[in-house]
Amino acid sequence: MSDTDLDAFLAGDRLDHVVLFLTDDYLDDEGQLADYGAAVDGGVVLVVPGETGRKLFSAGTGMDAMEFAKRAMGTEGDIDRDLRGGTCPDCGEGVAYVLAFAEARNEDVGGIYAEGDVIHAYAACPDGTAFSDRWIVGEA
Repeated sequence: MSDTDLDAFLAGDRLDHVVLFLTDDYLDDEGQLADYGAAVDGGVVLVVPGETGRKLFSAGTGMDAMEFAKRAMGTEGDIDRDLRGGTCPDCGEGVAYVLAFAEARNEDVGGIYAEGDVIHAYAACPDGTAFSDRWIVGEA
C-alpha cells in the first residue's frame, strides 16, 4: 500500500476497495495487521480490495465489519477526510480506528448519491463509541 493507493481511493478511483486506519495505540503487539499497510503518522493505513478489507478489519478488531458499520451509522461524527483520524461526538477524543468504503454515484437513489461518488467512513473512539460520516468524493 502506498500514499498513491489512498489518494486513488479518496479520488473515487478504487470504489471496490476498503480503507482501514488503525492507530499505533490500537495495533496488536505483534503488528501483524501492520504488515498489510503503510505506516503513517500515528498509525497504519491499509487500502485493500473489499472482501480482504472486511476480513482484515475483523481480524484486527474482533468485530464483523458490516455489524460495526451498522452500529456506527446511529451516531454522526467528524472523520478526517484523509481517513487518518476524527473526533468522537461523545467525548471529543480522537479515534482508535477507521473503516471506509466508497459507493458509486447513483442518480436513481437521489440525495447525496446523485451528486457524485460517496465515501462512507466509520470510526471508533478508544472509549468504544462508534460513529459515522460520509461525503462526496472531492469535497473538502
